[in-house]
Amino acid sequence: MSYQHFKVEIADKVAQVKFNRPDKANALHIEAWVEMQKIFESLSTDETVRVIVLTGEGKHFCAGIDLELLMSVNSFKAIGCSAKRSEKIRNFILELQDTITAIEKCSKPVIAAVHGGCIGGAVDIVSACDMRYSTADAYFSIKEIDLGMVADIGTLQRLPKIISSAIVSEMAYTGRKVSGKEAEKIGLVNRSFDSPDELTDGVMQVAHAIASKSPLSIRGTKEIIRFTRDHNVDDSLNYIATWNAAMLLSNDLTEAFKATMEKRAPEFED
Repeated sequence: MSYQHFKVEIADKVAQVKFNRPDKANALHIEAWVEMQKIFESLSTDETVRVIVLTGEGKHFCAGIDLELLMSVNSFKAIGCSAKRSEKIRNFILELQDTITAIEKCSKPVIAAVHGGCIGGAVDIVSACDMRYSTADAYFSIKEIDLGMVADIGTLQRLPKIISSAIVSEMAYTGRKVSGKEAEKIGLVNRSFDSPDELTDGVMQVAHAIASKSPLSIRGTKEIIRFTRDHNVDDSLNYIATWNAAMLLSNDLTEAFKATMEKRAPEFED
């Protein structure tokens, strides 16, 4: 796949998606936001892909929204009608939200591998990923408070369901940097690694382990985890019963049983 602001490579059923604006610390302008949504919507239906690793080229993972994109909101001041101006701004925010939601709704697990800075809108992005790993010296910052604004594209909605709401409040109120080591301690990342090379090796081991499993089961598990996060236990139990009523008797189930009986690794269909 060829993109202008991202590198996308697929090998051994793992898609590696890399922010590719290293001269801008991988800050995302509007063209990159549009491209990112297309990438994740495409990979969601790509039968050759079973898991996605999201990382960044250069020194940093991602510096979030390009400041020029944020400043472009000032152009809405020229709209004379306050209602129309507010409508334009709301639609602009919703479009950015939709791009990040495309990561969350992607049918394949998405693993964020963070080095360097993960700043502002990048925290929104990793909050929508299924798993997060980082280098020990990486850092995470909800930077919007220092720009005189409220984070508005997912961090304040998703992060409290990942880590303590009190820690989210501290990060959001102060804008301070949370190191990779601290991120591991508070549960923001699954694990921190001493170097970028170790991060890459560790994340790819996880990615290949996921890619070896039943694709149907992995997609279903992601769907159920996401549903359960937003619903009560009774609704979630009812949903998984309905899901498995439709999906349980699959070729993947048959292959898993055969492989166990034959004492070999299963080979699942794409």
